[in-house]
Amino acid sequence: MTTGFDSVENPPFDVYAPAEQRVPFVLNSPHSGRNYTSNFMDDVRLSDYAIRKSEDFLVDQLFASGISIGLPMLAANFPRAFLDVNREPYELDPTMFEGKLPNFVNTQSVRVSTGLGTIAKIVADREEIYRERIPVQQALERVETIYKPYHACLRRLLAKTHVHFGFAVLIDCHSMPSAHNGSPYERRPDFVIGDRFGSSCSPDLTLCIRDCLKALGYKVALNKPYAGGFITQHYGRPENGLHAVQIEINRGLYMDEVQMQKTDNFDILANDIKQLLNMVVSIPESGMVGDRPLAAE
Repeated sequence: MTTGFDSVENPPFDVYAPAEQRVPFVLNSPHSGRNYTSNFMDDVRLSDYAIRKSEDFLVDQLFASGISIGLPMLAANFPRAFLDVNREPYELDPTMFEGKLPNFVNTQSVRVSTGLGTIAKIVADREEIYRERIPVQQALERVETIYKPYHACLRRLLAKTHVHFGFAVLIDCHSMPSAHNGSPYERRPDFVIGDRFGSSCSPDLTLCIRDCLKALGYKVALNKPYAGGFITQHYGRPENGLHAVQIEINRGLYMDEVQMQKTDNFDILANDIKQLLNMVVSIPESGMVGDRPLAAE
């Protein structure tokens, strides 16, 4: 059983690179993949619509303007329901698989217990994904042939950026449901900026992103309810000149969450994100390498 993703005809992910990388930033969109292959869907018990409920709908398109500014973007084509690269490589639930998992697998993480491990058991509203248990070998194949190459690619992008500019900033791009548990009375802010409570990114940069979004008229929260996942925690090493910050966008700003469609506000939001990126890459870089502009001279 193969994953259904071929590195040439049907790549699991793509890098969208500018003609010249002019700024020390890298964009990453790990949850916006929307290629639900027939190999995967044959094992799924959900409808074509329901399986998409964990997807960060078109987040890669919302941030695509960054490429013209000079930022490379790594974007998944595989869906989050198939494989979640914002987890440790082996956060797996043994009840999902036929066969014995290797001893090194983390079966006890909080994310596994909630059904949202490296290979998810459920979609966002807790509907189970699979008709029946899947072979252990399938899980291990996804990790070896997609997860590990994805992270190797992300590491190369960050290393190249760090070498060229002396530091690197990863912006991890996500979206979130508009309301907590579907309650219209618990609407979330427009954006949540996560820096692992100051451990993954220069606080100055985090606050700059917050202030730029506020200047554009948005309501912004820091680290609650999302402080950043595995990617932010794993790659954010400010003391080494490697900064990682997660941006969560309220889906109610740009999409119909029931119909899974763009709303008229999509282009307005995409333009605001372009303004945000232009502002962020133009500020003086403070607290990382001294007072010099983030944009390359």
